[in-house]
Amino acid sequence: MSLAPGRSATARPDTTGFLRYVPNRGFLVANVVLAVAYTLVISFAFEHGNWFLFAALLATELFHLVQIVGYCWTVWGRDTARTFDPDFNAPVDVFITVCGEPVDVVRETARAAQAMRYPTPFRVYLLNDGLVAGKDDWREIEELADELGVTCITRVTPGGAKAGNINHALSRTDSPFFVVFDADHVPHADFLAEVMGYFVTDDMGFVQTPQFYANQLRNRITRVAWDQQTLFFGPIMAGKSRLDSAFMCGTNMAVRRSAIADAGGMCEFNIAEDFLTSLFMHERGWKSVYVPKVLAEGLAPDDFLNYYKQQFRWTRGSLEVIFKYNPLLRQGLSTAQKLQYLLSASYYLSGSVILLDALLPIVFLLTGETPIVTSTMTLALVFVPYMWINLYVLQRTSNFTYSYQAIAFSLSAWWLQITALVAVLANRKTSFAVTSKTASDGARPNFLRLVVPQLVYAVVAAVALAIGAAREGASPSLMANVAWLTVHLAIAVPFIMAASPSRASRSASFVPASLPSRPAAAAEDRATAPPTPSVEPALQPAHD
Repeated sequence: MSLAPGRSATARPDTTGFLRYVPNRGFLVANVVLAVAYTLVISFAFEHGNWFLFAALLATELFHLVQIVGYCWTVWGRDTARTFDPDFNAPVDVFITVCGEPVDVVRETARAAQAMRYPTPFRVYLLNDGLVAGKDDWREIEELADELGVTCITRVTPGGAKAGNINHALSRTDSPFFVVFDADHVPHADFLAEVMGYFVTDDMGFVQTPQFYANQLRNRITRVAWDQQTLFFGPIMAGKSRLDSAFMCGTNMAVRRSAIADAGGMCEFNIAEDFLTSLFMHERGWKSVYVPKVLAEGLAPDDFLNYYKQQFRWTRGSLEVIFKYNPLLRQGLSTAQKLQYLLSASYYLSGSVILLDALLPIVFLLTGETPIVTSTMTLALVFVPYMWINLYVLQRTSNFTYSYQAIAFSLSAWWLQITALVAVLANRKTSFAVTSKTASDGARPNFLRLVVPQLVYAVVAAVALAIGAAREGASPSLMANVAWLTVHLAIAVPFIMAASPSRASRSASFVPASLPSRPAAAAEDRATAPPTPSVEPALQPAHD
């Protein structure tokens, strides 16, 4: 069988490493203790400088603290054993959502779906949204369905994007359970055998499995996209499942029809439809479970534009959950579920926090104003252990699969997150953009327009450095702030490089760089408290 574009017959990425997390509670406790200690020292131990800057610094440190404590709580333990009946064989429909993906990609997924092992006969449906989305190849999907002997459901009335597509298919089918695969997520033969047995308990609403990127070794973007997923689909989702807070991630999932009906169907009024639908199901008492096994293999976005669109969609949808459907105000959720949904959604507020952190050294260089007044060495003594344990816990809990490149991309997406936040607060509509599944073999295109804010920051930093050096000379304060300015600029470099054009595609896998460490300072003087890079664990939802 020929492989779809973007897949390789020779490169076989590891499908288990990111799932091997074994909690080490000593490190988790140490992370929380040092984070609390650092926040208290910053808040009370040092003389305050400019009160406005101090308030900004304190706000960022409190945000980091909440994220760190929330992460350590989430990954404190893996999920407990759940009731599973391998002989469970209720009827199930298999939905493959299609919206303009290449026919070869859809064919590979559909054939794999047909080959799944299950004692009860099941039907495979191609949910064809190509017509309502204005895709040229929508008729080819219907022809493909005839070729393979599966059913094609082509919508003629638009609305609700992917959620609307699924809801329309539910109105045309009747099995008590259904599974959903995106067009590029090829299921393994044992998918149904591994997930359907959890529905033996009557309150199990849905079962989620990892989104795994088979093309992760193709280039820088696919590798970073996957590295970011390892933290979420490794320790985070296992921990959320333990707290009955695992949510649907759009693909590779099995759902009870009565549960989705009880929640009002798939949510059509949020572009992160799976995240919000899960919340509605949980508040009605339905349970969920995450199965930490790779049972389907998909394709990561393979260029910077598609990656950017994907991240924006997740950000916009998650922030709407906070401001329109605040989990803390939902009556049917448990306390753990409320906090887990809030932690996941609030991660995307970190763009504002990162920008505040990044502006502090520039403010000092331009004005000489600082949030606190202390010696550089004293500040380093409390900061270095805190940052080291934070980075180490991230690495250890991801089984050392969460790379520096992944951290850099997460931190550098601050403008994307701020733009999404403004859109949510202004109630400005955002179109739903399907992530392209086609791979480019030519030169990497120019997407520098998407990183203009990062380039502007670099220019402002250079101007501020010249002004600060003229005023301060080679003082310890200048050196400390220049060091942190350099860290912020270095973090942005991989993000900017990924958006820049090239003459040839970069298909080789890269080796993650070492994690950044804080430069030591030898002299004492007033120093801006470090604008701590936001390397707190990324509790973001993942959708596709």
